[in-house]
Amino acid sequence: MTINFIIRSAIITLAGLLISCSGGGEASNKNAFSAPPSTQIPPGGIDGNANIGNQKELTYLAIQNTSATEQRNIPLTLGHPFINGNFYPTDSLFGKFEDGTIVPIQADIKATNANGSVRHAILSVIVPSLSSNQSTRMTILRTDKTVSSNVEMTVGQIASKVHAEIQITVSGKKYTASLDDAISNGNSITWLKGPIANEWILPVPLKDADGNAHPHLTVRYAVRTYNSADNVRIDTVVENNWAWEPAPQNFTYDAQIFLNGKLEYKKTGLTHFHHARWRHTAWTQDEPRAHIRHNPNYLFETKSIPNYDRSLKISQDVVSYLENQWNSTNKEPMAPGVVTTYMPTTGGRPDIGVLPQWSVIYLLNMDRVTKEITTRTGDLAGSWPIHYRDKSTGYPISIDDYPYITALGREIDTIDPKTGKSQAFPPCGGTCDTAPFNYTPDTNHQPSLAYVPYLVTGDYYYLEELQFWADWNIFIGNPGYRDASRGLVIWDQVRGQAWTLRTLSQAAYITPDSHPQKSYYLDKLINNLAWYTATYVDGNPNNLGIIDGTGKYAFSPMVYYTSAGPNTGIAPWQDDFFTWVAGYMSELGYEQATYLLKWKARFPVTRMVGAGYCWIDGATYSLVVRDSEASPIYSDIGQSYKTTMREIDGSPLVNSKGIKYLDLVCGSQAQADWRTQRDTDTGTKRNPWYAGEMDGFSDSPMGFPSNMQPALSVAVDNAVTNAEIAWTLFTSRTVKPDYATSPQWAVVPRTTH
Repeated sequence: MTINFIIRSAIITLAGLLISCSGGGEASNKNAFSAPPSTQIPPGGIDGNANIGNQKELTYLAIQNTSATEQRNIPLTLGHPFINGNFYPTDSLFGKFEDGTIVPIQADIKATNANGSVRHAILSVIVPSLSSNQSTRMTILRTDKTVSSNVEMTVGQIASKVHAEIQITVSGKKYTASLDDAISNGNSITWLKGPIANEWILPVPLKDADGNAHPHLTVRYAVRTYNSADNVRIDTVVENNWAWEPAPQNFTYDAQIFLNGKLEYKKTGLTHFHHARWRHTAWTQDEPRAHIRHNPNYLFETKSIPNYDRSLKISQDVVSYLENQWNSTNKEPMAPGVVTTYMPTTGGRPDIGVLPQWSVIYLLNMDRVTKEITTRTGDLAGSWPIHYRDKSTGYPISIDDYPYITALGREIDTIDPKTGKSQAFPPCGGTCDTAPFNYTPDTNHQPSLAYVPYLVTGDYYYLEELQFWADWNIFIGNPGYRDASRGLVIWDQVRGQAWTLRTLSQAAYITPDSHPQKSYYLDKLINNLAWYTATYVDGNPNNLGIIDGTGKYAFSPMVYYTSAGPNTGIAPWQDDFFTWVAGYMSELGYEQATYLLKWKARFPVTRMVGAGYCWIDGATYSLVVRDSEASPIYSDIGQSYKTTMREIDGSPLVNSKGIKYLDLVCGSQAQADWRTQRDTDTGTKRNPWYAGEMDGFSDSPMGFPSNMQPALSVAVDNAVTNAEIAWTLFTSRTVKPDYATSPQWAVVPRTTH
């Protein structure tokens, strides 16, 4: 089983490398990559009566003019995932509007599946016209018609038409970086290429009047054109990200961005944190005012995002609340927006979940407000000090190149035994705190900040944000615990392992085939899956299906003190995070994750229907799994439950009326009354318990039963034994949360749709 998966994965990796060799482009940097050929479209476009070959409707986009005036020839670009097998690089795409008008769609294909079908592409289209506040639907048609065109622009063609410059004054000295210089450097990455849209990524140093580059601050332009250079989108990204430049630190400066000679943006007294970056987007003419709504059902069916409950009705009051919250927060460069800056903060939070609250509401509603919150939060993900770019490659640093880098270990831990040299990051050369926000990133409570923004927009900035976070999660661990360049995440708390694998699998899944680091993220993911499979599935160290700290590199994930003593229990809700991510990785197409899930999912399932276990306590905060730190894991879930439901002295749980909890019928009114009495005995103020009400804040959309729901959902989808029964029981509980306010845990089996 394991050998076959490794061989298959090697083939996929090789295929990705072959694809990267076939792409054209202008990039002269040996490490740069180019966009593969896009859908070919005739130069003159297509009229509504043209024969475009055999047609198949794939999905649709709803497009709304958000301007109070009519707009014509509206240029739009978006990211779009596709159902496996739905669309191939040899196909063409067209858009058909409600009035019968047909327009070409340029599809820059970024990621493909093992069978060669398109996984993710960036679509560009020109909408002929929209009247004031008009909404229209454009059906996306796949056709087999092959047409050719050679009207793509080169980056040199815009040099005389578009001029951008940023000026930064640091400690009284002015540094500038112009688009002209970036183009003349000849170090561009071709991101979009075709007859509708072209885009290039252009790094350029900030230089003083004498031509000396600032050692830390640098600029990366992203220049997007449509048909011509008449209206150009300019992304200006300012970075303080070099991984190995001596004396990294914060810099305070005044910044001015000029576009075609006019002041576009100004910020004074900006403190730019170390290993962070910020972004400003502008247009040479009017920015297109349009809101694009993907077909949410199609997005869910691609399996690129978890299967949230599409029956949820998100009220306008919820959206308005989020809008008011967003409008009242700090969204300036280096600010956090709505994300909790001290990530280790415990408890339920809107940003913690399978995906953040606002992103899930956007995916369900496709509304303009939560899309803005989702994408702008992706922008502000650059504010965190986790960005380490390798100057020699131009990409996020690699533990293949530097196996002994770490943000947690000692200096001695960073020494490469082959060379005897340290790979430690340079020490801070000035101020390196992040006041007033005091950013504290971690893996155990980390939101997914950039994946959805990249999925639906195709913006290169978000792709790199996803990669930076995935990279930081890998290299932060001590090299000894992660096994150096293998990048194992097993040293972390179980929840940290889960969220790191989520982000890593997203990076491996969505990074373009031709990107030099595609195989890097895939390799690290495969390394982890191989370890978990060998250790847990093949090794089967326990019958409960829990991540119990087995293995050479595991670092004591069983940290809970229970009635049996230290390191005798686990947090089922953390373990449920891991179960869900195993299912998510399986959905993304990683075969070995399926084997892992089928072993792993027995734990949430047996907590619902296992012999000797009452499902009312299926989402308990902690669970005893062995008698002592040196004892073996219990062989059955009933023993674990019986031991957990006792006081520290070992006597059965009783209330003030002398009734033993374990003597009561599971799910009965008598059991609920016992809990109500227990609250009275302990002075806990709450409403009476109901028969069939699960423990662990069952009425909260962020309670422990809610945390359990995604794990049970993926168990059902993968036909785990008794999973259907467990899900039916779980959904029949009498007290449930209102997920319509916070749906980040509202994942349901795909079989329900």
